[in-house]
Amino acid sequence: MAKKPAKKAAKKTVKKAAKKTAKPKAKRKPNAAFMKPLTIGEALHPIVGSKPIPRTEVVKKLWEYIRKNKLQDSKEKRNINADSNLQKVFGGKKTVSMFEMTKHVSKHLS
Repeated sequence: MAKKPAKKAAKKTVKKAAKKTAKPKAKRKPNAAFMKPLTIGEALHPIVGSKPIPRTEVVKKLWEYIRKNKLQDSKEKRNINADSNLQKVFGGKKTVSMFEMTKHVSKHLS
């Protein structure tokens, strides 16, 4: 008698899988506000460069710089240990969390 409930459960999972593959999703369009080139402040020039680029590219280049110079804290991964270039961006702070980082960076973009 224990075998019959097991067969019923197997049939239910097959029906659920068939329902999930109904609609393909449309590809997202990027927001034009994120793609607008911004002027870079003097403090960010050594890290990002001086050409106007979108905010998303600024953050990508900043993370490349952090990884290249191994500035991410080894114990607390959320923290970034600033070198002399990043201290100018972070307002003189030696350690900044990755969430604070975007706040400091936005001050140098216009």
